[in-house]
Amino acid sequence: MKQALSLLLFVSGAALADDAAVLKCRALPDAASRLACYDAMPVGAAPALAAAPATAPATAPIAAPAVAATPEQRFGLNPVVQKKQEAQADTIQSTVAGKIDGWSVGSRITLANGQVWRVIEGDAVLPALSNPKAEVSRGLLGAYFLQIVGHNSTARVKRVQ
Repeated sequence: MKQALSLLLFVSGAALADDAAVLKCRALPDAASRLACYDAMPVGAAPALAAAPATAPATAPIAAPAVAATPEQRFGLNPVVQKKQEAQADTIQSTVAGKIDGWSVGSRITLANGQVWRVIEGDAVLPALSNPKAEVSRGLLGAYFLQIVGHNSTARVKRVQ
C-alpha cells in the first residue's frame, strides 16, 4: 500500500512540473519562441493542457475542400465528407460509360455522370453491352450495390471518384 501511494505521489509531482512548463510556454507572446519552448520540453511529458486558457489568438481553421453540390454527386462518398443532416438519395441511375461485358473483384466501372466505382465483391459475365443503364443502390451498413438494368447480376461496389 505504501509503495502504491509513493508511486502516485511521484507521478503526480512529475505531472505538476510538466504543467508548469506548459504554462510557461503559453505565456510567451511570440509564436516562434513559444514553439521553441514546446520543442524543448521532455518527450514523455503528458501535461493537462486545459489548465489555463491560451494567450495567443487562435488561427483560422483551414477550409475543407469543396464538396459536390447535389445529392446525386455526393452519392457514395465517404460519410465523413457528407454532412449528416443532409438528405441522401437511396439510389442513383446512370449509364455505364462505354462498353461492358461483366466485372470481377477490382474492376472499375465508370458511369456517365463521372462517378467511378470499384467492385469489391461479386463477379458477372454479361453479353457485350454498350452504354447500358445502371443503378447503384445503398445497402445496409454503408454498402453500395451496382446492377445493370435488365440483368440479375449485382456487385458490391465502393466509390473511388
